[in-house]
Amino acid sequence: MGDNPKGVPMLFWILAAALAAAIAALMILALWRGGDAAVEPGNAQDLGVYRDQLKGVEADLARGVIAPDEAERLRLEISRRLLEADRALRGSDIAGRAPKSASVAVAAVLVAVLAAAFALYARIGAPGYPDLPLQGRLADAEAAYDARPSQAEAEAAAAARRGAASAPDPQFVALMERLRAAVAERPDDPLGHELLARNEAILGNYHAAWTTQEKLIALKGEAATVADYMTLAEMMIGATGGIITPEIEALLADVVANDPGNGTALFYLGMMMAQLDRPDRTFAIWSSLLAKGPESAPWIAPIRRSIDDLAWLAGVRDYVAPAPVLLGPSEAEIAAAAALAPEAREAALRAPVEALMAQMAVVGGTAEEWARLIAALAALGEGERAAMIWTEAQQVFADRPDELARVSSAAAGAGLPGGVAAPRGPTAGDIANAAALSPDEQAAFIESMVARLGDRLAAEGGSAAEWAQLIRALGTLGRTDEARARWTAAQAAFAGKPDDLATIRAAAAAAGVAE
Repeated sequence: MGDNPKGVPMLFWILAAALAAAIAALMILALWRGGDAAVEPGNAQDLGVYRDQLKGVEADLARGVIAPDEAERLRLEISRRLLEADRALRGSDIAGRAPKSASVAVAAVLVAVLAAAFALYARIGAPGYPDLPLQGRLADAEAAYDARPSQAEAEAAAAARRGAASAPDPQFVALMERLRAAVAERPDDPLGHELLARNEAILGNYHAAWTTQEKLIALKGEAATVADYMTLAEMMIGATGGIITPEIEALLADVVANDPGNGTALFYLGMMMAQLDRPDRTFAIWSSLLAKGPESAPWIAPIRRSIDDLAWLAGVRDYVAPAPVLLGPSEAEIAAAAALAPEAREAALRAPVEALMAQMAVVGGTAEEWARLIAALAALGEGERAAMIWTEAQQVFADRPDELARVSSAAAGAGLPGGVAAPRGPTAGDIANAAALSPDEQAAFIESMVARLGDRLAAEGGSAAEWAQLIRALGTLGRTDEARARWTAAQAAFAGKPDDLATIRAAAAAAGVAE
């Protein structure tokens, strides 16, 4: 940033105060004067005219120009108009002056607002902050790039921010001591170094982790892989608390040089540009990663959360993030393939299933992709493989219940033990089929699905999610009375189950039949 002359803050406050005072004075004056001058002069002039007319009538009567009866009629008419004008003048005077007490209140509020604005700006604003033209910002970014802390400096700062770590499990500490001793006794053992580096990182000892990983790479020599170097870089990033130091940047650059499409390295390079206040460069890197996918790659979720803001900061006003692209056959495609002969079903599903499994073996997958894989394998008659995938998914999504529910629904649909079916309603296959119908046919199709769901709930009951689905659908269709009746029935069915009732109440509120 450029120099900030000493007098700039005081000059700013003087100009801001003068402008605010001038604007406030004009507004107060306008409120104070109100309607005084707007109505009074016209009415006062009318009074003068009517008085002159009365004098004229008397003069004409005295000269014999008009008869006494005519003079009396004119007197009455002019007097009536004189009284009306006088009444209007008094009314306008009251109207013009009555709001002055309110004007005082408005003026006080105006002064209070201005004072609050100045106080707020003084607290959170930046008085005296100089303008930042593009070239200045680029120069600042370049200076920040050159002034980045070293790895050692960044680690020391990160350690100070983190403070004392919580005590680990004593048994794990004892095992780590044994592992460290074993590696010290066998300094040429790559497997020992790999295990030690990984577990030091788990403990949060990132410096020890990356120095051990560095020794592992040295032991491997030319056999060290891009993944080994990427692991080293991530451990170093963990040690700095996310700051990309020159040492880490050099390591990431080497990874990209050997593997130009390495998404993890490119993600961190984009993050470095964001740290240097270069959102334009971050956007260029991250938008490319987002477009390439796959959706299950670990860097996609954080990029999706930030990409719209990055586009705005980068000056790209018309950017639209690409829609998620998932591998594997969709629910509608699986349903369609299930109706085919075995040979045709194999031809339709085998290639996308194998592609999905290959991707998931490398970068994992989303809950939807796990669900697709289980359903597709079941449709191919490979129940054992589907069961193995379901068992693995329960471990992968153990701490993500919402995502596990999606996979569990697919497992239930495949007839696997432990799966929990999703609320029964229109499936993706139903929706795909409805999309091919005419508008009238679509309406009838939706009505029939809602009717089937309503009949089943009335006869068999159902989950809170199903009741909510029905009430929401009825509200969307404009059948408010029926939605209200279903809401009443649900309150009786789920009495004593506040959590379930809260789910249904939300749907009823959306349908306009509950508070």
